[in-house]
Amino acid sequence: MNKKYSELAELFRSEKTDEEILDFLLNYHKNDIADMMAGMTEEERKRLYHLLGAQKVAEIFKYIEEPRKYIRELSVESAARVISEMDSDDAVDLLEDLDPEEKEQIVRMLDEDAKKDVKMLLSYDEEEIGSCMTTNYICIPEDLTIKQAMSELVKQAGENDNIMTIYVVDEKGVFAGAIDLKDLIRARENTHLKDLVLKSYPYVTDHEKIDDCMDRILDYAEDSIPVLSEDKRILGVITSEDLIEMVDNEMGEDYAKLAGLTAEEDLKEPIVQSMKKRLPWLFLGMGVSSVVGLFENVVAVLPIVICFQSLVLDMAGNVGTQSLAVTIRVLMDENLTGKQKFQLVVKEVKTGSLNGILLGVMALLCLGVYVHFFKGYTWMGAFGISGCVGVSLLVAMAISSAVGTVIPMFFHKIKVDPAVASGPLITTVNDLVAVVTYYGMAWLLLIR
Repeated sequence: MNKKYSELAELFRSEKTDEEILDFLLNYHKNDIADMMAGMTEEERKRLYHLLGAQKVAEIFKYIEEPRKYIRELSVESAARVISEMDSDDAVDLLEDLDPEEKEQIVRMLDEDAKKDVKMLLSYDEEEIGSCMTTNYICIPEDLTIKQAMSELVKQAGENDNIMTIYVVDEKGVFAGAIDLKDLIRARENTHLKDLVLKSYPYVTDHEKIDDCMDRILDYAEDSIPVLSEDKRILGVITSEDLIEMVDNEMGEDYAKLAGLTAEEDLKEPIVQSMKKRLPWLFLGMGVSSVVGLFENVVAVLPIVICFQSLVLDMAGNVGTQSLAVTIRVLMDENLTGKQKFQLVVKEVKTGSLNGILLGVMALLCLGVYVHFFKGYTWMGAFGISGCVGVSLLVAMAISSAVGTVIPMFFHKIKVDPAVASGPLITTVNDLVAVVTYYGMAWLLLIR
């Protein structure tokens, strides 16, 4: 990529004419040109826009992570021409990054077809599948002959390049199914077009939530899936590229929830807004501190127990987080039965308990020796303390495994994203379990 960048940059800054530069540029992939733009000056980019024209610039913008920076280098009229050439979903993504005044100005100047598509996509809530669809698809009537269908395909392909799957509507404009391009190409002239139509072709409806239908779309693994209105008229399609973007966004949101945030943050988000997302979850830690205060008498009588508090808390937290990750992954299967969920809980508790036994025995032996030689306790006293730590590890890890499995299942049952059960929430619950277990055991076994 560095070599390509050097070649392109050197070419653009050479003494060659615009025509020579353009001929050379058109031999490169749009992504290479997009990478080159990052290292160009504003004046050089403006020259590039002029050379390539609105359609080529629109194709390049598709590969730029933040096209907003570059679209502002164009006049409003030029920006509108470029956005008019983009797929409707890409155009909407770009427009939503602009200030309201900029967006309104550009939308007013879009060509009629682009304006209609953009306004339709902007009318959907961002959580609805309709907000992610594109109007780049081929649609033909089912009463055409094979020859007429091929002619219609060629005609529409001038505007829409998503041609691998051809969608078919009946005489009333209602979605009737789909035809694979290769089947149409191989069809004999006397074949009826209706015989090629896959009538049970999968689809989604425009107001479905992205979360609710994403798995269904993934299961079919098609190049594109039609998006229909309530009366079964085709409004757009979800392409494999759109699907990758949706999965990426969903992963970003889930990752944010794992950290206890309400949405994925970015570098440009105001500090106050980031604080508002994070602060409520951080108050949960105060509850753990107040519980530790209840065992003040234990610490006063036997101060050494506080040395091993972090060991029990960390192990319980780690086990709970591991069980949580496994549970969220398993819950992606919507067909999971109650028996399978119970088996998952039993498995996680068993795993946590066995790990707890192993670590408990290690703690008993290693900490007993440490406390005797380095803290001056008798062997009985030393192994009494290490035994308390070992038992606490076993109990806390078993309970934390159950908590890390049951809580996300409960959230899933009440139709709340299980990912919100993680991060600070699950950590706080496990810390409470560990603190009560550890100091409770110390009070019962060593003091009382």
